[in-house]
Amino acid sequence: MKILITGCKGQLGAEIIKQLKTGRSEIGPIPERLMESEIFAADLPEVDISDREGILAYISDLRPDVVINCAAFTNVDGCEIHPDTAFRANALGPRNLAMACEEIGAKLVHVSTDYVFSGRPNGGVPLDEAALPNPISAYGSTKFQGENYVKQFCRRFFIVRTAWLYSYYGKNFVKTMYYAGKKNGKLKVVNDQLGNPTNAVDLAHVLLRLAVTEEYGTYHCTGEGICSWYDFTVAIMAESGVSAEVSPCTSAEYKAEHPDSADRPAWSALDNRMLRCTIGNCVRPWQEALKVFFENWDGENGVK
Repeated sequence: MKILITGCKGQLGAEIIKQLKTGRSEIGPIPERLMESEIFAADLPEVDISDREGILAYISDLRPDVVINCAAFTNVDGCEIHPDTAFRANALGPRNLAMACEEIGAKLVHVSTDYVFSGRPNGGVPLDEAALPNPISAYGSTKFQGENYVKQFCRRFFIVRTAWLYSYYGKNFVKTMYYAGKKNGKLKVVNDQLGNPTNAVDLAHVLLRLAVTEEYGTYHCTGEGICSWYDFTVAIMAESGVSAEVSPCTSAEYKAEHPDSADRPAWSALDNRMLRCTIGNCVRPWQEALKVFFENWDGENGVK
């Protein structure tokens, strides 16, 4: 089987490649059909998914069986400042991949986000795949447009929304808080935005399991359990052994200190219903996944 990973240099793309090469993850072995896969990794500047003619020609020549799209402009505040750049990466890029996959009969696994939702209270109930998106930021709206293009132009698609992603590779919230806590000894973090921390190991494992099925559709894949960014940071300090004081603040207080920051959903906790009802939900509780992360990673030497 030929598998193309776009956005291969990012934290999720790197984890997918690792699992394909080793044949397993912390959760268990990857599907047997993928064990001898040919892996093709693509990223900027060599491959630009927003270049329609270029990506159509590239995929037509390569003819992969599966394309896993991890490419995106994920800087939420940056998307507000550069909305056209965000649209090209997050909407036109997936459109082009969908067209290319449909042309050759390939499956498209496209990664999306909890930011497609407004963040309005949902009675404390996590949002499943039937919940209606209503993004409140340029990042969220461009990612939602990307979802719509995938549905419009490709029949063999898996749209997988995730949230609060962190990884052994690249930059993410866990590493940022770890280093900031170690350096400054104190942190202030919002406590009124709630969601699901997700280890990239779990997400990558699920994407690979989906890729060998024909259970097409829209999925949620996040760590099990709900917390605030403040709760998450407290757990990061505890699991990493960093002695930093973590104090809570409201989103309004954070916005007053950072007026140019984009609005974030206050409630974006997701429910992995489609996984439970199709291939099974193997995603770990977020606390367990974070604990294992720090058993395998330290800030001085990276992955142990």
